[in-house]
Amino acid sequence: MGELDFQEFDDELRSMEELMEESKATLSNESLKVPLKSLNLKRAVVVEVGTSIKKCIEKMQARHFGCLLVVKETQYCGIFTERDVLLKVAGTDHDLETSKIDDFMTPDPVQLEMEDTIETALRLMVKGGYRHICIVDERDHPLSLVSIKNIVSFIVEFFPQDVLNLPPHPIRMGTKNREGG
Repeated sequence: MGELDFQEFDDELRSMEELMEESKATLSNESLKVPLKSLNLKRAVVVEVGTSIKKCIEKMQARHFGCLLVVKETQYCGIFTERDVLLKVAGTDHDLETSKIDDFMTPDPVQLEMEDTIETALRLMVKGGYRHICIVDERDHPLSLVSIKNIVSFIVEFFPQDVLNLPPHPIRMGTKNREGG
């Protein structure tokens, strides 16, 4: 490799670095003002009022979903989440085959439309302690679901190199003594 080759290589490297700097997206307040429809949202998993808890849990397991949207005659009326299973169903003597979702769901939860912004969804999630919010159409028919995971994935796109270059096992400073029993 001659001296000219090194010079070309240095020029090319400098040019690539400049392009990378220019292409870096920055996260700002404006970044979160994009509509929810710009996210890659999955179709919601829906059940009817009156569905047994057993069928609901089976549906969540089969679809690998953390929540179900509950409808009454196609109108969104409730949400049933993993937290509901853990806090209201598990460890109780409820008969899962006869107990209905109506008694365990969160009725009349917050809902958004596809034109609402990521910023609005995030604000509602933080304020209300939600991990999921239903997206409905103008007739309150559930279309999709936005989760905190969707929003984190959107934000991570602004820091691809930072996230991709994280070490596989971060160094943690912790106690050397075992805790717990």
